[in-house]
Amino acid sequence: MLEFILRRSCYSLLIILGVLILTFLLFNVGAGDPAAAMLGKNASAAEIDALRRRLGCDLPLFYGHYCLSGAFQETPAGSGVFRRQYGSEPVWAETPDGLREVRGNEFRGPSGTTFYRCQRNGFNSQFFRALGELVSFRKTFPYVTFFDFGDSLVTHEPVREILWRGMKVSLLLMLPVFFGEMLFGIAFALLAAAFRNRWPDRLILLLSVAGMSVSYVVVIILGQWFLGYRFGLFPLWGFESPANLLLPVTVGIISGIGANVRFYRTVFVDELGKEYLRTAAAKGVSPFKLYGVHLLRNAALQIMTRAGSTLPFIFTGSLLLESFFGIPGLGYAGIEALYNSDIALLKALVVLSALLFVVINLLCDLAYAWADPRVRVK
Repeated sequence: MLEFILRRSCYSLLIILGVLILTFLLFNVGAGDPAAAMLGKNASAAEIDALRRRLGCDLPLFYGHYCLSGAFQETPAGSGVFRRQYGSEPVWAETPDGLREVRGNEFRGPSGTTFYRCQRNGFNSQFFRALGELVSFRKTFPYVTFFDFGDSLVTHEPVREILWRGMKVSLLLMLPVFFGEMLFGIAFALLAAAFRNRWPDRLILLLSVAGMSVSYVVVIILGQWFLGYRFGLFPLWGFESPANLLLPVTVGIISGIGANVRFYRTVFVDELGKEYLRTAAAKGVSPFKLYGVHLLRNAALQIMTRAGSTLPFIFTGSLLLESFFGIPGLGYAGIEALYNSDIALLKALVVLSALLFVVINLLCDLAYAWADPRVRVK
């Protein structure tokens, strides 16, 4: 078992490294210059360069001693004459003959010349800074810090505090949804399997398919209209009290129960066709023990697989539920970060979601060996 845990942990670390590289390429290479996009075309060179340094997007991608600088700006356009806009630090210009230091406040060279500043540590790059956001070492207590994604570009709060605050709210919302979907799904699936090919089974399947066919947004709007607005049973917006969670939890369970019933019914019907259950039924085992003990115990792996695929969404929240009901969880924070181009918060949410998927899949693999002794851990 210990060997299996170590091997799976090593595989998970490699997967996390791959996710980090893909996330780095997505935000640092594919997204272009975030500073220029955020500040707009009317921003000065000093403002753009200051935001680049704050975001670290002026650094080399992986390794290098030259960082992008906006100290000089071409004026007038296309003349090949550059004037220093701010500061007095040493700057190098990239010309056809290579890099050469710029002296004075004016530079004449090819139109579109790129300017750089020099740094001693070549490993001070965007990639290693991205690794440092996950884990970094310090000379003072606490010596090691995790998940330090800096500050939000909009609210200027530490991203770590936003994640922690939003995760607590998302857990309060999504935990009841998760357990409600799973318990009701298993209960109705057992009922359908017990009466398979009869009218209760057909009715449950009909309602499940109908529930799966209706869009999540439609269920939310109908729930808000009838239960919240028309009959006034639930509050519609905000997170002032636990009563604000009753309607979104109800909507979340109704929206997800159909898919769970279909999945669990298929698993249970497949198990009922196996010899050990037919033998137990022939020996006169009570239906409660047959379905509640033997069937559920041997279907535990499939139940864990289904639960493991949805567990990460418990922590990251539901984008639609939190957006439509104004619940300040991680899903709502992600939508706001997307609208406001808050790159730091968006990157933190993407990395957090990926890490949750990898860790929960690892825990599910370990739970398989614990729940079913037939699983041989090699």
